[in-house]
Amino acid sequence: MKTKVFVVCLALIFSGMQVFAQLSKAEKKEWKKKAKEYAKNPANLKTLIESKQAAENDNSQLKGQVGTLNSQISDKNAKIAELEDQLSKMRGDLTSTKAELAQLKATPPAPAPMDFSKGVVFRVQIGAFKNKDLQKYFDNNPNFGGEATEKGEQKFTIGVFRDYWAADKFKKYLREMGVRDAWIVPFKDGQRVEIKDVLEGVVADQASEKK
Repeated sequence: MKTKVFVVCLALIFSGMQVFAQLSKAEKKEWKKKAKEYAKNPANLKTLIESKQAAENDNSQLKGQVGTLNSQISDKNAKIAELEDQLSKMRGDLTSTKAELAQLKATPPAPAPMDFSKGVVFRVQIGAFKNKDLQKYFDNNPNFGGEATEKGEQKFTIGVFRDYWAADKFKKYLREMGVRDAWIVPFKDGQRVEIKDVLEGVVADQASEKK
């Protein structure tokens, strides 16, 4: 029986060890001594085997945990890479937005259109014509206007001025260009009025402003 246990001990201890044949004489003698001790005390051998199996089980579980952790790390690395791509895109969008904002700040806003429907303004009339309908050119074009008369004529004007002298200068330019009938007509709150009714007060106000 002891011989059988001894053989089993040797088989268990050296199972899977291909290097046993390469042991020195002293090492072989030492391992044979240990085998005899386990043969005399099978309980110790049982404890050794159970400890080995427990260590192998623990090792297997640890390998599984390591595999799980590696998978989680891989997923997190992929998520980090995705977030970095999103962050890079957001930085690019922010840079573009800053550039557009800087361009908007550098570009002066377009001046608001002046309201010539109130107060006194001066236009330069270039003539009165029959059978000439230019109404379509009046829309959204404050510098070009016209009005119908009782005789069926259309009176056409060019330019809108708050300053009488600016209107007078423009009138002279038109006459030099060949528009001999050009003259100044005043409007007050959108209605045509006589020049004598507004000229004195407007000229006086503009003269005081220049002082």
